[in-house]
Amino acid sequence: MGARILVVEDNRDNRELVVKVLARKGYDVAEAETAEEALALAAADPPDLILMDLNLAGMSGFEATRRLKADPRLRRVPVVAVTAYAMVGDRERALEAGCDGYIPKPVDVRRLPEQVSRFLEGKGSA
Repeated sequence: MGARILVVEDNRDNRELVVKVLARKGYDVAEAETAEEALALAAADPPDLILMDLNLAGMSGFEATRRLKADPRLRRVPVVAVTAYAMVGDRERALEAGCDGYIPKPVDVRRLPEQVSRFLEGKGSA
């Protein structure tokens, strides 16, 4: 079985697309619609990688990432921001919140499996 990836995305269509692409590549994919749900899922069964939308209703992906990185059991789990935020400084804000990398939206589904693989190998780039 492939690595376990938690996809945190409040837009159902975006979430389903990412899940479908990764599942086809053999990854074990879990889904969360909210930051709170993501925190609970990660604590119950730590994933190998988290793809985190930053613009979530309620608790933001920035805050969820800070909380994940504050948890000693989860701090080593790579968190990759997957977001449409494209303003100057947003990438830096994601990294400051603890994200280990950044994938812009719209997600390039042809490149996504390679990007995920590189992050899992610790070779992903911010």
